[in-house]
Amino acid sequence: MIYHKLVRDKIPEHILKNGRTPIIHIADEEEYWKKLKEKLNEEVAEFQQDENIEELADVLEVIGAIIQYKNFSPTEISGVKKKKAEDRGRFTKRIILDES
Repeated sequence: MIYHKLVRDKIPEHILKNGRTPIIHIADEEEYWKKLKEKLNEEVAEFQQDENIEELADVLEVIGAIIQYKNFSPTEISGVKKKKAEDRGRFTKRIILDES
């Protein structure tokens, strides 16, 4: 099968253990960023379909890789999240905006 997608680091080992030979390459900066965004979309779509904890964990794993790639500080992200919550609220009240 042909994939051309970003996979977890140990996937080639699992393929070898199953008697197949993975063909891989290491992405450069531009390709890695592109594939991270594709992987985020893929994992979000899988969560939307299956709505289970494993798929949500995959979404968080990709988000973690994006945070690392972009050199975002977890503390800074937390601060931005807190400020947005203070300014605009959260999503806990289930408010649906029908018109504005």
